[in-house]
Amino acid sequence: MRLWPLARVLAVLAALAAGPAALPAPALPSNEKLQGRFALRSPAFAPGGTIPRVYTCDGGDRIVPLRWTAPPRGTRSFALLVDDPDAPSGSFVHRLAWGIPAAARSLPGRAPREGTNGAGRLGWTGPCPPSGVHRYVFTLYALRAPLPLAAGADRAAFARALRGRVLATARLVGRYGR
Repeated sequence: MRLWPLARVLAVLAALAAGPAALPAPALPSNEKLQGRFALRSPAFAPGGTIPRVYTCDGGDRIVPLRWTAPPRGTRSFALLVDDPDAPSGSFVHRLAWGIPAAARSLPGRAPREGTNGAGRLGWTGPCPPSGVHRYVFTLYALRAPLPLAAGADRAAFARALRGRVLATARLVGRYGR
């Protein structure tokens, strides 16, 4: 019998208590196999905390710096998705990035390859909720093989490319409201 870590159980219970709006967006297809304690953090905010204004459309729209722990053995590359599952029209993509070297343990700015975000631009577009407080989910994928994507790919192409390549994921959630 496999037991869930306490943090995961608490997160599921909190999401259920908050109702359907708090449930996460559907996961991208993958055959992820969680190994070890692969974790994603930012020096800009605590997990579940408020994303500082300088990283939003109301501030400097700077790229949120990220750091992570050692990935599972066999990691050959990393990819990143940042989305807002609370957006009025469904999940809004704030960033798609890939080609991040396996030896990297941080991403302070641009990645080798950037995709098209929900605003139709390459790279990062900061939080800019029309109303209320939104969640921004940063998902880092440890990959067994680099993604065969050209710069500018969209979320659908990104999701297809992930299939069969994901060894593990690490997530960080930040919040921002206006």
